[in-house]
Amino acid sequence: MRFIHLATHGLFDDIQGLNSAIALTPSGKDDGLLTASEILDLKLNAELVVLSACDTGRGRVTGDGVIGLSRSLISAGVPSVLVSLWSVPDSPTAQLMTQFYQNLQKNPDKAQALRQAMLTTMKSNPNPVDWAAFTLIGEAE
Repeated sequence: MRFIHLATHGLFDDIQGLNSAIALTPSGKDDGLLTASEILDLKLNAELVVLSACDTGRGRVTGDGVIGLSRSLISAGVPSVLVSLWSVPDSPTAQLMTQFYQNLQKNPDKAQALRQAMLTTMKSNPNPVDWAAFTLIGEAE
């Protein structure tokens, strides 16, 4: 599998970054929260993980860097992670993600695909809150 795309809710824990989580469907005794700590135990074989949710790029800043979802995914073997730095609005984010994947089909450079998606989304949604939250961490190609 090349891409993992999760459009869900993100939960940021500013006290313990490894408790930051992605909300999935609960079942049985599982609360449905995939935490940064749990991701560290995974071995993921994906070229890119996109966390299209609020605050997925945030984390606890330590002497070792930022501890959170993005670092956990990199540690789990994912070379490129696309995450948000704040709470993102649904409609402009959907537009941005659609544009991102269309651009990625034409050009394998993930950073350029994101940049072009931001420029396109900015035309119809000029407020930076609507288009500037996402950042690529890791490898561009």
